[in-house]
Amino acid sequence: MNLTLFMQHLANGVALGFVFGLVAIGYTLVYGVVKLVNFAHGDIFMMAAFFVYYGIVLFSFPWWLSFLFAIFLTALLGISIEKVAYKPLRNAPRISSLCSAIGMSFLLENFAIVVFGGRQKPFYQPPVLNRTLNVWGVRIQLVTIITIVVSIGALFFLSYLVYKTKMGLAMRALAYDFDTARLMGINVDRTITFTFAVGSSLAAISAIFWALRYPQIWPFMGVFPGWRAFTAAIIGGIGSIKGAMVGGFLIGMISILLVAFLPDLAGYRDAFIFIMLVFVLLFKPTGLFGET
Repeated sequence: MNLTLFMQHLANGVALGFVFGLVAIGYTLVYGVVKLVNFAHGDIFMMAAFFVYYGIVLFSFPWWLSFLFAIFLTALLGISIEKVAYKPLRNAPRISSLCSAIGMSFLLENFAIVVFGGRQKPFYQPPVLNRTLNVWGVRIQLVTIITIVVSIGALFFLSYLVYKTKMGLAMRALAYDFDTARLMGINVDRTITFTFAVGSSLAAISAIFWALRYPQIWPFMGVFPGWRAFTAAIIGGIGSIKGAMVGGFLIGMISILLVAFLPDLAGYRDAFIFIMLVFVLLFKPTGLFGET
């Protein structure tokens, strides 16, 4: 292991960490406002990749238009799921919403198997994004740099949205108390719908970067990144945007650097991640940045 190879692995780990972070933010946004763990979030991630695939294959959209088309459709999908699966149970016991979320996850997976087929499909990789840059001897794909830049931009945008806008103020008010927020004139339904739209859009963006990195898509592709992102949200402090990104960053770094430094233990990556989760919960039960 020399410095050049270490920097190569570091760049890959940072990019993967930011992808996990974007998915984790989707979890933490919904939980922070509705106090619901959206277990269908990983499958929304999967649907976004198929939206891109069929936008290019079926409708012959340019790749950039297909990306935007997928983000828009995924936001609509997130809104639809909230209206169908979660809104009717808003005043029901918490376990009912949890069962509905798990059921929606199974529904999306089986829907994808029936409609899209169970075989893996190749994801289109735009030649311009496959360019490799040589930075001080480190070969980095352009898509890696774009992933990092877009993720940092999304983090700053969300921070501005949540802490500097009226909609963000409404989201934070709902996070404390629904009834009081209604008394203050906040439109609860519209705020929750907006939250699901933003969270689902982030899932779509992360799905695009994931599929560009691993260009095979299938109905269960969202399970692995979904559970890791959920773990990242818990490690960072579920409800904290900054914590979700930091948690995703840590998991991405472990996933890449463990293979680089200890290749014989590559099969135990998940074990190391969950050991980290256990230690965080033991010493800081609300996560690294606490529940906000």
